Amino acid sequence: MIILKSPRDALLAPLQSVSGIVERRHTLPILSNVLLEKQGDSLTLIATDIEIQITTRSENVGGDGDGAVTVAAKKLQEILRSLPDTAEITLDLEDKRLLLKAGKSRFSLQTLPAEDFPRMAITEGESRAFSVTQKQFRNLIGKTQYAMATQDVRYYLNGLMLMVDGQELRCVATDGHRLAYNSMDIEADLPRQEMILPRKTVLELNRLLADHEEPLQITVGTNQIHFTFGHTLLVSKLIDGKFPDYERVIPAQLSNHMRVDRQTLHSAMSRVAILTNDKFRGVRIILEPNTLKIIAANTEQEEAQEEIEVQYEGAPLDVGFNVTYLLDVLNNLGGDEIQWSFNDANSSALISVPDNDRFKYVVMPMRI
Repeated sequence: MIILKSPRDALLAPLQSVSGIVERRHTLPILSNVLLEKQGDSLTLIATDIEIQITTRSENVGGDGDGAVTVAAKKLQEILRSLPDTAEITLDLEDKRLLLKAGKSRFSLQTLPAEDFPRMAITEGESRAFSVTQKQFRNLIGKTQYAMATQDVRYYLNGLMLMVDGQELRCVATDGHRLAYNSMDIEADLPRQEMILPRKTVLELNRLLADHEEPLQITVGTNQIHFTFGHTLLVSKLIDGKFPDYERVIPAQLSNHMRVDRQTLHSAMSRVAILTNDKFRGVRIILEPNTLKIIAANTEQEEAQEEIEVQYEGAPLDVGFNVTYLLDVLNNLGGDEIQWSFNDANSSALISVPDNDRFKYVVMPMRI
């Protein structure tokens, strides 16, 4: 009994949406699988890693039977990718095997029972919902996510803090050495609530959301958050922990302000970074009226120096920074011009966008 008959992309596109969270080798083998559920002309696909679950569906698929089965997500994706764009796919269930046919190609894949698939329990109860566009939210997290920690013992830093507060949505990430903050208005009026999204959830959202004006509905519960867009629902657990007080970290009074073309600074810094010490990645920033020098040296006694024109009238300054932290913000910020504000060589600096108080990036200096 053929349970599915459809063009390749009607199966590949939704499979790519859900399979990003699937790990090839898992202590629980079924978590390496995707659940396929066919009912009538609708195919639902579900993947989970216990912390996150993504559900999507493909409409108007053919096939005369209904059924549900789990199969290795990455294998199925690689097979579909390798077939011609125009291929017509049929899926057939026979003796606990999934038979995939396309033209003269035949694949027989091992399956595990659909009833054993560990679906996340979707928590009901008190929740708050609001809508933004996919483009707005992608921009919000895109300008902050690079500042998340990766494997910090302070587990709450390995994620992104979202806060709803009245008619504003704020987003903060920090690894203890730098902090990125971004905010936007929402068409809702909600009581203040903080939630910490796991790193993997943030990366998946950045991958899945499109750069367009289609709606994204966000529903916040006590220990879960739901993102609904198109035919896709992403459900994620929230990290239980107290995020640092970001308002204390962002310096309020800074006396020296420099304006510079973002692309010019990025190019100069990228070249100097080639000769930084691999371990410390430190560069010296020497600032004088209308001139910025960027200097790097390494253990082989090699040295790089760049000099660029800037708008600056403050006191001379000589300060060190990790160049990776500077390149991260320059890569993700967009726009033509940035403002870089300092007090002295021992206090944190603030990178922002002129005439825009939505975005702030705080970076700690380092000794060179």
